[in-house]
Amino acid sequence: MNKLLKILYNCRKATFMIEKRMVKPLTVQENLELRMHLVTCGVCRLYIQQSRKIDLMVKQILNSTPPANIRLDEDFKEELKVRIDNELNKS
Repeated sequence: MNKLLKILYNCRKATFMIEKRMVKPLTVQENLELRMHLVTCGVCRLYIQQSRKIDLMVKQILNSTPPANIRLDEDFKEELKVRIDNELNKS
């Protein structure tokens, strides 16, 4: 039961499981934990909706013919890497 209480207040784990289930099925335990969390967390329910929309958009982009000669500026790429690292390293 202690594990179930932890997921109730753990959005990071819930969002991980939300993304994981898009790739492969969750275990029975994971599915139960996620469902328990979603009952109490409107933010993660919204995250599911947004994640599905993003997934659909990415699939549409990947299935379309890309415009020629689109490139990201090197400074932009470096700034983006730093921002991603900073977000990943937050506690």
